[in-house]
Amino acid sequence: MSSERSAERRIVSVDGLRLGDHACMGTADVAGQSPWKVFTAYTRTSLARREKVLLVMDPDDLTDDEVVTLLDGGGGQAVAARDSGQLVLRRNTEMYVPDGRFEKERTIDAYRAEVERSYAEGWSGLRVTADMSWAPRVRLDPERLLDYEASVAPLFADPLFTAICWYDRRRFGDELTARVAEVHPVRVVELLDSPPVTGTPEAGGITGGAEPGTGPEFVEALREALDHRNDAGPGHFVVDLRDLCFMEAHCAWQLISLAASLPPGSAVTVRCGELLALVLEQLGAAEVPQLVIRVEDEAAAAG
Repeated sequence: MSSERSAERRIVSVDGLRLGDHACMGTADVAGQSPWKVFTAYTRTSLARREKVLLVMDPDDLTDDEVVTLLDGGGGQAVAARDSGQLVLRRNTEMYVPDGRFEKERTIDAYRAEVERSYAEGWSGLRVTADMSWAPRVRLDPERLLDYEASVAPLFADPLFTAICWYDRRRFGDELTARVAEVHPVRVVELLDSPPVTGTPEAGGITGGAEPGTGPEFVEALREALDHRNDAGPGHFVVDLRDLCFMEAHCAWQLISLAASLPPGSAVTVRCGELLALVLEQLGAAEVPQLVIRVEDEAAAAG
């Protein structure tokens, strides 16, 4: 099974990653040339699943406190995760070239130890993101880098170890970035933004995005649809958010508030992943009888 999986090549958004994936991501794959939108969704999803998260960053990137603030978004989860040891921040020079030299087996052993440590600490798995800019920093030969990426495959025989290797095309160049992508079974692209939400009161369904670019449209369409139903008495809605990795807190709060404004006997069923369910729960969804949260796992969402 592992050999079949290693031969598979997939291009996915971060929410399409499967447990045990060895993925890469490059500058051209992310609008604005910043990976943090993807890493934020990746981290929040992992924390909600009680997986340990290890972020291996370049020394010239954001400070640890800046990263935690970015990931947290004011919710407190990332701060608590760092305090508990569920979220760990390291620099790539520490992980790959602690003495200024790269040694393949030492690095593989270090990651293997991180996997074992995450299990010993009681987490359900380990998710890693690694900024690979340490390689040009120490002028590592490209062939040695490609050999390393091919050699880590046995680590992913453990289905609960997942990693994204981040390659900044400005540092690696187009040719090497393309060759690196060939070594990885999976390539991650930026989150695939959902189209503006459309309400369908007759069918009782709402689909779309509630991310920064589409949040206002989501809230407005949801409000219009629920106002229409409110005039007609109790009704039932299905809000399908399985394609979203996270939702802005304002959108989540609006969803809860609008559901709470419906007449008794109404129901708004939200189909979503674990992370969105956690966000809605923390904002008080359980106290709204009109709101039904239905968590669907990866397999169900894929189907």
